[in-house]
Amino acid sequence: MDSNDLKHLLTAIQSGDLDIEEGLERLRKLPYEDAGIAKIDHHRALRQGVPEVVLGEEKTAEQLTTIVEHMAVHGDNVLVTRISGEKAATLLDKHPGSEYDPIARTFVLQQKPFTDLGRGKILIICAGTSDLPVAREAAVTARVFNNRVEELVDVGVAGIHRLLAHTEALREATVIIVVAGMEGALPSVVGGLVEVPVIAVPTSVGYGASFNGIAALLGMLNSCAGGITVVNIDNGFGAAFAANRINRHRPS
Repeated sequence: MDSNDLKHLLTAIQSGDLDIEEGLERLRKLPYEDAGIAKIDHHRALRQGVPEVVLGEEKTAEQLTTIVEHMAVHGDNVLVTRISGEKAATLLDKHPGSEYDPIARTFVLQQKPFTDLGRGKILIICAGTSDLPVAREAAVTARVFNNRVEELVDVGVAGIHRLLAHTEALREATVIIVVAGMEGALPSVVGGLVEVPVIAVPTSVGYGASFNGIAALLGMLNSCAGGITVVNIDNGFGAAFAANRINRHRPS
C-alpha cells in the first residue's frame, strides 16, 4: 500500500463508500504481516515510496511462493531479484501475466499500470555485454519503480567512439547508472561529460587481477571525475534504488 492507496481508502471511508470495519480490516496488516517464514513489510511503500523487494537467491521455491502470494493479495507490483529460472517457473505458473528475465534473473508481477513518477529518464550504460546481467537488473528494478529507462549496451572504453555516438542520450538523462567491470574506467569518462548524478556499479567481470570486481570498485572509488557515487560490486538493484530516489517526483 502506497500513499495514493491510503488516500483512496481513507476517502472511501469518509464518503461512506467503504464500511469502517472493512477499512479496518484492510489496515490491520499494516505495518507488516507475519507469513511464518517472513515478516512482509506492507508499510514500506508508505515510508520509502516503493514496495518491499524480495531477494530470491537463497530462498527456496516454497518460501518464495509463500512470500509472493502474500504480497500479491495487496495488489502491489512484486519484484524478486537474483532468482533462478527453476524457481521462477514455479511463480510463473501460479501468477499468470508475470514475467521472468533470464538475463537479469528477475521475476516481476505487474499488478498496477506503469505511471511515470520520475522527473526524467534514467540512462543505464553497460560497458560490455558480459556486464549485461547487472545492468539489466538495474533496468528492470528502475522500471518496476515507475521510471522511464533507456539502455546503452557495449559502449566501454575499449571503443570509446561507441559511447560518444550517444551524446544526445547523455544530455537527456536525469540520472545515469554506469555498469563496468575490468578496470572500471567508464564511469570516469561519463562523469566528465555530464552534469547529472552518475551512479557507478563495478561488476565481477574481468581477468585474474580484477579480483572479482575489486579492481573496478577501487578504480571507481578513486575516479578523477567529481561527484560519482559508487555502489557495491554487481549491485544493479542498489544502483536503481538510488537512481529512483534521485529521479522521483516529490509529493506536493
